[in-house]
Amino acid sequence: MYRRAYTLLIGTAALMLGLALYASISLDRRLLDPEGSFLGPSYIRLPLLLLGALLLDLLPLTLWKARARPSRVVPIVRERLRTHWTKERAMLVAIGVIAFYLTYVSYRNLKSFLPFVRSDPHHVPGEVKALSYDRELHLLDRVIFFGHDPSDVLHGLLGKTFTAELLSPIYLGFLPLVPLAVTAWLVWSRNMSFGYWFVTSQCLAWSLGTLSYYLLPTLGPGIAYQSEYYGLGGLAHTGTTDLMNSIVRARGNVLYGGVTESVNSIAGFASLHCAITLLFALMVQYTLRSKILKIVFWVNFGLTVIATLYFGWHYVADDVAGIAIAIVSFYVGGIASGQKFDRGLKSHPTTTTSKIPVDAD
Repeated sequence: MYRRAYTLLIGTAALMLGLALYASISLDRRLLDPEGSFLGPSYIRLPLLLLGALLLDLLPLTLWKARARPSRVVPIVRERLRTHWTKERAMLVAIGVIAFYLTYVSYRNLKSFLPFVRSDPHHVPGEVKALSYDRELHLLDRVIFFGHDPSDVLHGLLGKTFTAELLSPIYLGFLPLVPLAVTAWLVWSRNMSFGYWFVTSQCLAWSLGTLSYYLLPTLGPGIAYQSEYYGLGGLAHTGTTDLMNSIVRARGNVLYGGVTESVNSIAGFASLHCAITLLFALMVQYTLRSKILKIVFWVNFGLTVIATLYFGWHYVADDVAGIAIAIVSFYVGGIASGQKFDRGLKSHPTTTTSKIPVDAD
């Protein structure tokens, strides 16, 4: 008997989409495609994403092997399609891309709806006042840092200019890294189950992150206590500063400006930057052989943790919760996709396809 590696993946995407639709109808707010201005609507973009994944694999390989000889192109493409782009690979890429896309779009919408769902019970009727636990988490941070604000400690220790310039690309690099990593594991994973493992863990992490936003809504210290980070004598102006300013403006437009074609992107607890970068590091550790890549992704995770606190995106509790989300998503996604965990930082797959032997669990 077998079960399919994509069962949990499809179920997670369907649940997230269902919740987003329900919230949209209940709040009488449109369900938006947050990236809709790029490559057009989803019915155009999804086929383009699938085609892009195919071309990303075929074009570099063909150009390299053809050695500028046009007569070699067709045979090389045919051989690659026959040996790599099997029915199993095509199914993995199609299911993975669509499920991740639906999960992510639902995540963005549910995140945007958060202030309207979790509103302060003491607010004036007719006004939108989002519930926030920033004060509590800020006090917890001061306890952890022995009575000091994390901003004072980190900025005093690391400085406000050079470190800001160094960490800003690390933090901003998260945005393009997510789709690139998903594509890489779907298209080039040596074992099909590794591709399902990666994308299932990703969808679980974004879903659990959404749940954490609703359980403990916050703005983040850089917004709730802006003067500690970006006031007079604060951090040097970087791309991260611009990003924070832009999402603050977008939130104000959505909550108070009556804008319906934009999304609110502010929610602090838990840190999905920490969760997703840790997931990357764990997947590299367990599925790739390159020691250099392992070092790069673990260092990237460590610097991301520092960046979230340094720039005021998150409280310490946010990062801890993000790490917990990553570990749970990684393990559950692994079990669902047919991985068998061994002692130490090792595991082995029980399958090379989407079919997982039931007795292997």
